[in-house]
Amino acid sequence: DDELELQTDGNRSGHLQNGVLAFDPEVNEEVVRIIAAQLAEIGDQFDKEIKARVVNDLVQHFLNENLSGEEITRRMSEAVEGLARAIPSDMEQEKAMLVLAMVLTKKIANTMPSLLQRVFSTTVNYISQQLHNYIVRMVSAVKQ
Repeated sequence: DDELELQTDGNRSGHLQNGVLAFDPEVNEEVVRIIAAQLAEIGDQFDKEIKARVVNDLVQHFLNENLSGEEITRRMSEAVEGLARAIPSDMEQEKAMLVLAMVLTKKIANTMPSLLQRVFSTTVNYISQQLHNYIVRMVSAVKQ
């Protein structure tokens, strides 16, 4: 059971497989730490660029109990894509979208902590649906 807990310190890596957290023994923890550090640095830069209005709009969507999980994920996707177009960056579009999704999640949870579970689940769904292949490529590139 200890292995199935969400670890925020990067000591365990895993992914959802059929809704269950599964660990990939081939992913080196050092690789995960390197990627996490790079993404955190980019996130700090993007954090300053995200306007409160975007965060507040998403908070309102998350507070709307009538919106389905799919609709919330679509709204998150629209916000991420809009920010990715608006924030000038010379990095890969997918990397920018990944970081923006994570920064938005942090900002929404900081604005309205009661939404943490819902926004986290939505972000995981969004990343799994939209950016899974990019993450696999990114991990493979660092491992080599």
